[in-house]
Amino acid sequence: MTSAAPENSQNRADALPKSWDPSSVEADLYQGWVDAGYFRADPSSSKPGYSIVLPPPNVTGSLHMGHALDHTLMDALSRRKRMQGYEVLWLPGMDHAGIATQSVVEKQLAADGKTKEDFGRELFIEKVWDWKRESGGTIGGQMRRIGDSVDWSRDRFTMDEGLSRAVQTMFKRMYDDGLIYRAERLVNWSPVLQTAISDIEVKFEDVEGELVSLRYGSLNDDEPHVVVATTRVETMLGDTAVAVHPDDERYKHLIGTTLEHPFTGRDIPIIADEYVDPEFGTGAVKITPAHDPNDFEMGLRHNLPMPTIMDKTGKIADTGTQFDGLDRFDARVKVREALAEQGRVVAEKRPYLHSVGHSERSGESIEPRLSLQWWVKVESLAKAAGDAVRNGDTVIHPTSQEPRWFAWVDDMHDWCISRQLWWGHRIPIWYGPDGQVECFGPDETVPEGWEQDPDVLDTWFSSGLWPFSTMGWPEKTPELEKFYPTSVLVTGYDILFFWVARMMMFGTYVSEDEALAAGKSGPQVPFEDVFLHGLVRDQFGKKMSKSRGNGIDPLDWVDRFGADALRFTLARGANPGSDLSVGEDHAQSSRNFATKLFNATKFALMNGAAPAPLADRGELTDADRWILDRLEQVRGEVDAAFDRYEFSKACEALFHFAWDEVCDWYLELAKVQFAENDTVAATTRSVLGTVLDAVLRLLHPVIPFVTETLWKALTGGESVVVAEWPQSTGAEADPVAAQRIEDMQRLVTEVRRFRSDQGLKPSQRVPARVSGIVEADLNTQVAAITSLARLTAPEEGFEVSASVEVRLSKGTVTVDLDTSGNVDLGAEKARLEKDLAAAEKELSGTAAKLSNEAFLAKAPDAVVEKIRTRRQIATEEIERITKRLKELEGA
Repeated sequence: MTSAAPENSQNRADALPKSWDPSSVEADLYQGWVDAGYFRADPSSSKPGYSIVLPPPNVTGSLHMGHALDHTLMDALSRRKRMQGYEVLWLPGMDHAGIATQSVVEKQLAADGKTKEDFGRELFIEKVWDWKRESGGTIGGQMRRIGDSVDWSRDRFTMDEGLSRAVQTMFKRMYDDGLIYRAERLVNWSPVLQTAISDIEVKFEDVEGELVSLRYGSLNDDEPHVVVATTRVETMLGDTAVAVHPDDERYKHLIGTTLEHPFTGRDIPIIADEYVDPEFGTGAVKITPAHDPNDFEMGLRHNLPMPTIMDKTGKIADTGTQFDGLDRFDARVKVREALAEQGRVVAEKRPYLHSVGHSERSGESIEPRLSLQWWVKVESLAKAAGDAVRNGDTVIHPTSQEPRWFAWVDDMHDWCISRQLWWGHRIPIWYGPDGQVECFGPDETVPEGWEQDPDVLDTWFSSGLWPFSTMGWPEKTPELEKFYPTSVLVTGYDILFFWVARMMMFGTYVSEDEALAAGKSGPQVPFEDVFLHGLVRDQFGKKMSKSRGNGIDPLDWVDRFGADALRFTLARGANPGSDLSVGEDHAQSSRNFATKLFNATKFALMNGAAPAPLADRGELTDADRWILDRLEQVRGEVDAAFDRYEFSKACEALFHFAWDEVCDWYLELAKVQFAENDTVAATTRSVLGTVLDAVLRLLHPVIPFVTETLWKALTGGESVVVAEWPQSTGAEADPVAAQRIEDMQRLVTEVRRFRSDQGLKPSQRVPARVSGIVEADLNTQVAAITSLARLTAPEEGFEVSASVEVRLSKGTVTVDLDTSGNVDLGAEKARLEKDLAAAEKELSGTAAKLSNEAFLAKAPDAVVEKIRTRRQIATEEIERITKRLKELEGA
C-alpha cells in the first residue's frame, strides 16, 4: 500500500483555521466555484444530461423558508449528479409577477401623489422595468448566499425577449387550434386592483358578518311568498330567480310562477333545481348568476338573465335603484334597512361566522363577477396531463399525491388567462377598424391602424412554458436536445395544481413540436419526475405566517449558523409529501455537526491521515474493516435514499455514521492504533483518510461549504464539486470483525455508564482486572477496551470495589474495578443533589403541562409526546440519583 504523508497532512492542517467560521469563507468559496465554471452546462458534452429548472420566484420577493427548502433540495440533486458524471443544467430565473410587481410600483407612485394613468401605459411599463433593474437582484444574491449551484449564464426572466416570443407563439397556436376563446364568465374580481385574479391568489378567511333572511312575494302568509337567507344582502339587487328542490312539497305549487323584485320591479321566477338542499335553511335559495359561482352554473342551466350590479371598483351600478353609486359594503347596510322598512327582513343573525375569499395582494374581499375575459379550453389539455401520469411518463413522488393530481386534472374548469393590468405579456390579439379580430404571432406584421387587446396574460401562462421556453423554444436549440425533458421538478405539494398542472398541459400539448421531440420517441412531458415536498413549519408544527409572527428568515440563519447549517436542517427534515418542523435548536445542532466534522478532519490531518490505496484486507485491523464495511453500507443507503428523494433518510444515515461511528468510535480507536507499530499506524492513517474523504463527498451535496474546505485540505484536490461520487468497492463485508467491534463497544459503554454512576470523571483512569476476554473473542480488542474505558492494570494493593458483568455474543466479560481513593464522596453527593433538584424541577414542569387541558388541546401530538418522554426520563433520573445517594450514605 501507499503510505500517507504525515508532513503534507500536517501542512494542510496548519492551513485550516483554528475553528470553523462559515462567515469567513462562504462568499469566497462560492465565487471561486462560479469563476471556475463548475456550474456551467455544456450542451455539446458527451456526458449524459441531467436538468432542473428553478421554480421562478417572484421578482418582487425575497427567499423565505419554503424557497430555502426548494433550493437546498434542488442543489443537492444537482451537485450529486455532477459528481456522478452527468452534464448538469440547473437553470435559474425569476417570474415577472404581474399583479405583485405592478402593485409595488403603483404604491411608489402613490407616495408621490401619482397614479399609473398620469404616465400612460408605455411610460408606466418603463418605470416597472426601471424598478426591476434596481431591485430584481435581491433573490440572486440570496441564492448565492445559500450556495445554489445554478448556471448563472442562463439566468432567465419571464418577460425577457426569448420568453416573450415563446408566449406569443404558444398563444397563437392554441388560438388557431380553438383552445383559446373570449367569453363572459364568472371570475374572481379584485375591486382594489380592478382585475381578475387567479384562484391561487384568493385566500379564504373566516369573518364575522350577518345572515339576513328576507321575504320575496307577499307579506301576507296566506299569499305566495318564499324566504331566502344570504350573507350578502346587497347582491339581491342582481337576483334573477329563486330556486327550490323539484321534490320539495312546500314549494311545488310555486314552481313556474314569479314574484316581484322589491326594488327593480323584475319578475323573479321560482325554478326547480336538484342542486338545492331542501334540508338546509328554508329550502329556497336566491340566485344571483353574475355574482356567485354556483348561481352562475344554475343560471346557465336555466337560461337566466345575468345582470352585473357592480362596476369594476365594487360600487353598485346600473340597477336603476336608489343604491346605485354606493360602495358594496355601504349598499349592504342600506339594502337591509330598506328591506326592513318594507317588512321583508324575517330574521337577522349577527355576528355570523362564515368563510370569505380575500385577495392575497390587496387584502380586500374578492367579488365573484361576470366579466368578459380570455379563456383556455382545458378539457383535452387536462386529459393529456392526467394520462402522462397514468402512463408513467411522469412519476409523482410520493405516489400518495397522485389521487390529488387526478382529482384536479380530471375535473378542471376552463382557465381565465386575461388580467386587466399593464405589466405582463400583452395578449397578442388585435382588433381592426371594421370589427376584425386577429391573433398575430411574433414574426407576423400587424396592419396599420389595428389596436391590440389591452389585457395581459395571467402570470401562470408564461410560467407554464418555463421548462422549455427557458431553453430556447420555439427554436430548435442544443439545450432542448440535450436537457429536455427535464429530469425532475422539485416543488411544494401546495402548488401541484396551479403550476405543475399548467406546465404539464403546455408540455404535452406541444410534445410533437420538432424543437422538443427531435430524435426522441414517445410523448414529451416537461419532466420525468415530480418531487413534492411538504411545507416548512415552526418547531411546534404551526404554519409560518406574518400574523403569527413565527416566520424565520433563512438568511438570518445563514448569518448566525452558516449556510450549511440552514441546508442540513432543511434537508434532514425533508421527505416526500411530508411537512417539516424547524427551530433554532435544529439549526444549532446542524452547526454543531459542521464543527464536529471540522474538528475530526483537522485531528486526522494533524495525525498524518490522508486517503491512500489500502492494503489487503487481511492486513487491516477489526476496527479498520468494520468502519470500511459500515462506510460501504451507508454509501448504499444514501444512494438509495437520494434516488427515492428521501433526503431525510440520506441525511440521518450520514449524520449518525459521521458523528456516532466515525467521530465517537473510530477516531478514538485510531488513537490507539497510532500507538501501535509503524505498519498499523500507517494503515490507520490511510483508512481514516479514506473514510473521511468518502464522508465529505457524500455530504457535499447538502453541506457544500464545510465539505469543500475540509476535502481540499484532506486530499489536496482541486474541488469536491468536481470530485467523483463514491462508488462501491465491491469488497465482501467481514461480519466477524463487525461483531467484535460491536461487543467491544457494548463492553466499553457499560463500563463508562458504571463509572458515570459512580461519579468518576471521564478522564480519570481506574485500576481494573478484566476477565473473560479470550472466551468472548475480544483478545484483539484489549488495548482499545483499556484505552476507551480509561482502565489501568492492577497494582499491588488492588482491591475490588465493584464489578461490571457484560453478556456479549460469545461470552461474559467481567471488569473488576478498584475505585477506592477515586471518589470524593462530599463532592459527589453535592453534584447528585444538584442533579436531583434539576430532575425534580423537570418532572414538576412536564407534569404541569400534561395536566393542563388547554395546553393539550392546542399543542401538536409530537410536542405532547416529547413532553411525555421528558417526564419519563426525569422520573428514571430521580430513581437513579436517589439510589446512588443512599449508597453514598452507606459508604
